[in-house]
Amino acid sequence: MPSQEPPRRRVPGPARPARPRPAGSGARAGAGGRAPRPAPRPAARRPAPRPPARRPRTITLGRPKPRLRLISVGLTLVMLVFVVRLLQVQAVDASAYAAKADKYRYQEYTLSAERGEITDRNGIALATSVDAYDITADPKLFTPEESKVRDAPEQAAALLAPILGKEPAELAKKLRTPKSRYTLLARKQTPQVWNQIKDLKKVYAQKARAADGTGVNLLGGVLSEPSTKRVYPNGDLGAGILGYVNAEGRGAGGVESMLDPELAGRDGKIRFTASGGRQVPTAGSQGTPAVPGSDIELTIDRDIQWAAQQAISDQVRKSKADRGYVIVQDTRTGEVLAMANAPGFDPNDLSAANSAAMGNAALQDAYEPGSTSKVMSMAAVLEEGKATPDTHVTVPNRLHRGDRLFKDDIDHRTWYLTLNGVLAKSSNIGTILATGQLGKDQAESNRVLDGYLRRFGIGSPTGLGFPGETPGILAKPEDWSTSQQYTIPFGQGLSVNALQAASVYSTIANGGVRVEPTLVRGTKGPDGRFAPAAAPEENRVVSEKTAKTLAQMLESVVEDREGTGTRAAIPGYRVAGKTGTANRVDPELGRYKGYTASFAGFAPADQPRVTVYCAIQNPTKGSYFGGQICGPIYKKVMEFALKTLHVAPTGSESARLPVTFEPTP
Repeated sequence: MPSQEPPRRRVPGPARPARPRPAGSGARAGAGGRAPRPAPRPAARRPAPRPPARRPRTITLGRPKPRLRLISVGLTLVMLVFVVRLLQVQAVDASAYAAKADKYRYQEYTLSAERGEITDRNGIALATSVDAYDITADPKLFTPEESKVRDAPEQAAALLAPILGKEPAELAKKLRTPKSRYTLLARKQTPQVWNQIKDLKKVYAQKARAADGTGVNLLGGVLSEPSTKRVYPNGDLGAGILGYVNAEGRGAGGVESMLDPELAGRDGKIRFTASGGRQVPTAGSQGTPAVPGSDIELTIDRDIQWAAQQAISDQVRKSKADRGYVIVQDTRTGEVLAMANAPGFDPNDLSAANSAAMGNAALQDAYEPGSTSKVMSMAAVLEEGKATPDTHVTVPNRLHRGDRLFKDDIDHRTWYLTLNGVLAKSSNIGTILATGQLGKDQAESNRVLDGYLRRFGIGSPTGLGFPGETPGILAKPEDWSTSQQYTIPFGQGLSVNALQAASVYSTIANGGVRVEPTLVRGTKGPDGRFAPAAAPEENRVVSEKTAKTLAQMLESVVEDREGTGTRAAIPGYRVAGKTGTANRVDPELGRYKGYTASFAGFAPADQPRVTVYCAIQNPTKGSYFGGQICGPIYKKVMEFALKTLHVAPTGSESARLPVTFEPTP
């Protein structure tokens, strides 16, 4: 079937241009020269115009240059901010940011130096250090973000408190330390304590693994640092001498404090890379090692110290006294062989100690010595040539001097005593009469006596340099009251400490030469070399003749049946000694109440080797006389010391000086 096409539409072609007419053709121009107009040709019929086709719509782009400029400016500003910040971080604040980075990247700890030992004269340890641990923690690991537990510090504190002996609230507060990677929970814990914590950590670590990764090890952030702990192997033995260390490991009393720089050594430091509160093993570390402290060797003999401490403790308990002390000294060298106090304390357990007993009362108590100081008055009288042991002294029952009426310990009829008898029977009145001869008047006698007292060491520190030591009390002679002028000669109105009192007798035993007491024999440094202590100072107080005469007079106190110290006699040895019973000033009341009982002496009297001094404060049960309660302590301690030091028995007889004389009718 043929296709049907639509009829073609005729499209008119382009118009042809008009042909030019040749000149002169057609009608001639009229007279007016005008050409006649041609006759109009009939116009051809044109078809209707075709509407123009619709063109597609297009978008015309704006000018790009302004926009590019704006973007460039913005990028430039951003880059400028980055550059400025970079300059600030890397140039201006570089050190601050480096330090901040190091703070979180590196951990720095102090390496505690091992504290030196304190030993007795034979090398036996009296104070030493053992392994211990400081228990620490990383607080960041207890935050809710790290531990996934809101109250992790409280839960961990509840577990640790019974082991460390701390309050849970205190531990929880430390575990919540903000913005910190380190906190100290407890110092100087024993290895057993750390082992308990480690076992507990293992238990919670196993529970965390068993929970398929959802469990929490509450103690994962609890750590430890190796340290040392001070221990005293002999308990309370010599505690007053040794002292103790505080929570920071520094000496806080006794030799521990006195020689703390030597004992402490020098701490070191270690710095290492840390992650999660633990050292990164492969990152290495750097620092300075700790230098151990020096060992201190004391002059103390542990066995003699034990005997002295047992004897004084027993008597203080029996007498229901406030306290007591015993000093044992080598008469030739001035070395202190024992210094015992009762009651004492155990430096291993300060929480149970009585604060009043934690010092060294033998050096820190100032008290009136009583009749044991009469030996200094007799030394002055003999050295000044005012009397001899045989000089007759008539002693009435009462003596009026100044504004007082003086008497002896007991009422008696008139005594006819030699100067030796005045000392043997411990007569206050006889001593006043004898010392009154030292000068042309009482004021001069006071000055002379004061000079001898000071040369014996009264009113001055002993030279030990012991913390808290009292120098005693001795006023200038021009300041002595009317009463003191007559009481100081027999031991009231002045004060001493126990070592000063012992040193007086050691001076007489050493031929009249006072050797400054010493407590330290030497030190042994980290290199193992022993450095002996400096030689003590020496000074002559009285002549050798006077000292020998005094020793013979002191023998009468112990050996003569009329002497006051017969209970201190030791079979096989010649003993020189003196009793003392003084009115005691109560430190709380500020007035006289009770007594100070004492005994001092040395042996063997002919070749002295050991001085022993004993004093008991305020005995309230039984006797309060020095000869009765301190004489037996002297005997017990002296016997033990002589045997320990292998001192041979005396081979000669005593001089047996007369005590009384027959008055002429």
